[in-house]
Amino acid sequence: MSQYKTALVSVADKTGIEIFCKKLIEAGVNIIATGGTYRFLADNGIECGKIEDITGFPDLFDGRVKTLHPWIMGGILADRHKQPHLKAAEEHRISLIDIVVVNLYPFEEIVNKEGITHSDAIENIDIGGITLIRAAAKNHETVYVVTDPADYDAVIDELNSNRDTDELRRKLAEKAFNRTAHYDSLISAYFRSVNGLPDEFPELLPSGYRKSQNLRYGENPHQKAALYKNGYFNGVSLAKAILHSGREISYNNLNDLEAVLEMILDFEEPFAVIVKHTNPCGAAVAENLAQAYSDALACDEMSAFGGIVGVNRIVDMETAKRIHDTFFLECILAPGYEPEALELLTRKKNRRIISCGDLRLHDYESGWTTKPIMGGQLVQSRDRFIPDSFDFETATKSEPTEEQLKSLSFAMKIVKHIKSNAIVIVNGTKTVGVGAGQTSRVDSAMIAVRKAGERAMDAVAASDAFFPMPDGLETLAKAGVTAVIQPGGSKRDPEVIEAANNHKIAMIFTGRRHFKH
Repeated sequence: MSQYKTALVSVADKTGIEIFCKKLIEAGVNIIATGGTYRFLADNGIECGKIEDITGFPDLFDGRVKTLHPWIMGGILADRHKQPHLKAAEEHRISLIDIVVVNLYPFEEIVNKEGITHSDAIENIDIGGITLIRAAAKNHETVYVVTDPADYDAVIDELNSNRDTDELRRKLAEKAFNRTAHYDSLISAYFRSVNGLPDEFPELLPSGYRKSQNLRYGENPHQKAALYKNGYFNGVSLAKAILHSGREISYNNLNDLEAVLEMILDFEEPFAVIVKHTNPCGAAVAENLAQAYSDALACDEMSAFGGIVGVNRIVDMETAKRIHDTFFLECILAPGYEPEALELLTRKKNRRIISCGDLRLHDYESGWTTKPIMGGQLVQSRDRFIPDSFDFETATKSEPTEEQLKSLSFAMKIVKHIKSNAIVIVNGTKTVGVGAGQTSRVDSAMIAVRKAGERAMDAVAASDAFFPMPDGLETLAKAGVTAVIQPGGSKRDPEVIEAANNHKIAMIFTGRRHFKH
């Protein structure tokens, strides 16, 4: 028989608890349980004691206080290796509790339901359960803390074998503290959403992420990877997206899809983009989605092979036909699909079809972007480009036309999503040349010009940061670009302006850089 004699059971998730308790009893363990758990076990014919039989108090304040009592907490926290602790327990008639089986009120599930009230959320903050878990985890050298039904069998196996190794108890304690930390992070995130984002970043940065799935591998096959989702996030998220068809989504797919999602959230007009390695190789706005897709594809069909497609409208049949007739594409991301369009697109079994839900429900201003570094995390506010939110400054003798301004605005909204150094050439509201991620801006300009070819004639261009010298602008001008938008701010701005005037180019400064690293 097991040397562990008493188990306290208090669970919101009752999955498998009756079987576990039967096996505990068979191992010689007595069970005491809190109200709802006691009734559930009794209904299943399992003999157990009530918590109030030990404390002498009923559940108080609508169940808010039932286990917070010296006879309970003392029974868990008494250090069995210290004789003064054991003597004090005997003196105060405190019975030792050897196994604590607790899982928490479903705060995460409750706050993610529609129509939840603040009062409902507060009532689902577990106090007693958190305290029991932390107490048992602290005293894990002699107490089992069991917070996950998946661990029930391992505990029974160890009790029956009389191995009594420290290894399992340490692992259970680690899981327990992970769960309490996650739980508190969710509560913090909930209050942050209620109160709105603070003006300053918080001193402490909670996590609140739960593993959604293991991935096949990371960026490369020799790297392991997993997808985690934010436990309290009401916006559009790839962690909540639906995979309708195709193979399992990979790490690299998700990385590219995130770049796609950020882009489609920036546009209200029918918009399509094709991304490779997080950079757009074609993007367009048009009167309808099918035309936007065709224009995006036409920018650079060679680079688009094996790309990730994103659109900001429900995919209709005409758009689906054009996508279906295209060469191999890895993934398609959209808010949704018309039934006939989805049936057509799923015919190619190696093409992943994903829906992310209604983009209008996403609050783009909420939250931060984060990037892990060794031993830390970089956090920043999101980069928005809203052309109407600030004044442009025309830096040249030539003023941009209304048509050019429309194209320049589109170009800047695109270039901010391209890895720096970035140059994009635009004709109307479709990209014709993209230069991305080079160590010099003139190289990015040269690549964009080469990609655009003759389409650069009478086109416009955007740069994500200032031209450090005139060579990048001159490269665009010689290819036929007639208007440029850039942040300005270089010491050599006068030379760049002079070069633009010499080429009779209209150039406007935004005063706002859009590096993307």
